[in-house]
Amino acid sequence: MSAEAVGAAESAGAGAASGAAVPEVTLLGVRHHGPGSARAVAAALAALQPDAVLIEGPPEADGLAAAAAEKEMVPPVALLAHVSDDPARAAFWPFAEFSPEWVALRHALDAGVPVRFIDLPAAQSLALGPRGGDDEEDRTVTGEGDTSGGDGASEEGEGSGVPGGTSRPAPVDPIAPVDPIAELAAAAGHADPEVWWEDAVEHRTPDGDPLAPFAALAEAMAALREHHPAERRDLVREAAMRQQVRAARRAGHRRIAVVCGAWHVPALAAMPTVAHDRALLAGLPKKAKVELTWVPWTHRRLSQHTGYGAGIDSPGWYHHLFTAPGQPVARWMTRVAELLRAEDHPVSSAHVIEAVRLADSLAAVRGRPLPGLTETLDAVRAVMCDGSDVALGLVRDRLVVGDALGEVPDSVPAVPLQRDLTRLQRTLRLKPEAAARELVLDLRKDLDVERSRLLHRLRLLGLHWGRPARDSVNSTGTFRETWQLAWEPEFSVRLVEAGQWGTTVRSAATGRAVAEAAKAELTALTALAEQCLLADLPDALPEVMRALADRAALDTDAGHLAAALPALVRTLRYGDVRATDTSALTAVAHGLAERLSVALPAACTGLDADGATARRAELDAVHQAVALLGGATAERWADTLAALAAREPHGGPATGVPGLLRGRAVRLLLDDGRLDAEEAGRRLGLVLSTASEPADAGGWVEGFVSGGGALLLHDPVLLGLLDGWLCGVSPEAFTDLLPVLRRTFSSLETGVRHTIGSRVAAGPLSAPAGAAVPDAPLDEERADATTEVLALLLGVRVPQPRIPRQVDRRATA
Repeated sequence: MSAEAVGAAESAGAGAASGAAVPEVTLLGVRHHGPGSARAVAAALAALQPDAVLIEGPPEADGLAAAAAEKEMVPPVALLAHVSDDPARAAFWPFAEFSPEWVALRHALDAGVPVRFIDLPAAQSLALGPRGGDDEEDRTVTGEGDTSGGDGASEEGEGSGVPGGTSRPAPVDPIAPVDPIAELAAAAGHADPEVWWEDAVEHRTPDGDPLAPFAALAEAMAALREHHPAERRDLVREAAMRQQVRAARRAGHRRIAVVCGAWHVPALAAMPTVAHDRALLAGLPKKAKVELTWVPWTHRRLSQHTGYGAGIDSPGWYHHLFTAPGQPVARWMTRVAELLRAEDHPVSSAHVIEAVRLADSLAAVRGRPLPGLTETLDAVRAVMCDGSDVALGLVRDRLVVGDALGEVPDSVPAVPLQRDLTRLQRTLRLKPEAAARELVLDLRKDLDVERSRLLHRLRLLGLHWGRPARDSVNSTGTFRETWQLAWEPEFSVRLVEAGQWGTTVRSAATGRAVAEAAKAELTALTALAEQCLLADLPDALPEVMRALADRAALDTDAGHLAAALPALVRTLRYGDVRATDTSALTAVAHGLAERLSVALPAACTGLDADGATARRAELDAVHQAVALLGGATAERWADTLAALAAREPHGGPATGVPGLLRGRAVRLLLDDGRLDAEEAGRRLGLVLSTASEPADAGGWVEGFVSGGGALLLHDPVLLGLLDGWLCGVSPEAFTDLLPVLRRTFSSLETGVRHTIGSRVAAGPLSAPAGAAVPDAPLDEERADATTEVLALLLGVRVPQPRIPRQVDRRATA
């Protein structure tokens, strides 16, 4: 073993023991967010009783460390650092209850000894940019597989969704990152690194010398670093850590405990000269101005491998291993049983006993010292879930990952916008929760109205804490809203970013809406106007309406107008319940409808099949919107529909309106009572004549019938015309029409299809106008079967017919 490895092992195990005058530095190499490492750190600190604790993390957070001792601070939490003038450039340092760094921090605070963070300052790490380059884009620096610790932070740029993202400098060196756990597991002959780490560390209860595990791990890391050189970024960070260790020695501390990623232990054990470290740090970019605070975190976010996640697959399981005082497997199975019972799964205490036994047996067969997560889940699936992965998925989601959401005390620094949101959450009794839940609001109640306004304002700011449920969006009612609520940790960054628009939620939402209105297109402006009304932003609405009127006056695209009008009219529905003035919107909506009535006929000419289908959806949406507007606008729209219905393609498809749209226009006029059934039948007869193209006629039928097939049941003339046309279509044309016909009739209700089929099967359907289709012959045998029931309902007695012996009464009934 090299001298560097020997030095690392000695420093990690016993430190320098040459006398009281020489500071003793004990290096405790850990795996971030590892419960086994956390237990080992707790035992080592209890034995060492250091007079200073140094932890891998941003030094700017030293002033925030004391907040971790407050009773209102409940992990999981995270340190948030962001560039003051560019909040999108941010980084998190997550801490769970089972994180070794959190254990060290709480030990120092409880013992009343100084605690310092010793990593590269956040001001320099954020200025330095993302770790590595594109080849490292998806590497989570605080992941479960990162024994070394990486940056100790999850960074994210402008919505990149991956570590890093603000800038993409070229890699400072071509050294490929190494996974220390995978290397050690391979050296030990294990194919699965996680299983090896779980057996070697997580299942180990500290006994004997509490420093022995750290000495062994330091020796292993020193050997690894001989064959896998560190990246330049790690070398720079380690130089900064050594500078902080020297500062602690100069401050007079004699028993110093350093908690850091195990990968860094060899570099901190073999201290080079001060000049060497200064040279490494000299090439760093200029420090950025940063701000730090504590924010709540979640187990679910810890489990994600990209973005702000930490890459821990099973934070709920790790939390259980760290907090269970004894018999962790039995206690875990009890929690699983409690969860499954709450979801109406039949699970008894016998299931728990058998699951524990099976997990122990699986561990013995697989040569493991104790059952791990794999064995427990296999036992749960077999015993409690009857082999179902559906029920097991519930266990994975609720227990293996979990919905824990941390809490942060009010004494922690926060931006004004965050403080205003916290005040509103308390006032409106809307507690942030990581688990998704449904919130139903009755807008006739003042409290629910205020809750709705808050959620809509946050959506304007990009904080989708609440998402409208589908039934709420599609509902025709005006007093009920349904939301799905789920709080995400990165909302803390969104709040910092939104601070540029205002210091309160209302002012920030107003500022953001005004800024968006200046650059939004017509369709986006209608949605923005709707949001301003729902969020009750009277200061923003005039600016949005002014921009909307300007865009509507200049936009001649019928598609844009058709997409904008329904959103405007839908917004008008909320005026009565919310007591919102919508007069400005009403004027714009009528103006859009007038322009659309003029532009639509020309826009429906010469469309192919896909274009006609898309235009038909717009036609339906605009028709519903105009029906709500009423008045002269509705009359003008009826004239537009009549014009569409009359524009037949006499000179070819490019000269007229497709049959799908003409048939739809006729049906809409018929449903509104502006066209009688006789006229509709006449037009259907003309379309289905031999002079029309079968494809165009099929489209006409689709547009006409798809509004509801009951029309064909009530008007036998229309059904007869359609039946006669289908019987007269040539075999070649019928083959081409078949997909259209199937699509048309498959949209009808099952009962309607069956009744139409029975009437067609009964005989010829052609009949003069106003004549009824002859009924099918009376089935006397089936009619007699109802006699007894009818007599019972009417309260009369009828003589029982004599039934031959050979006839089964059940068959007769």
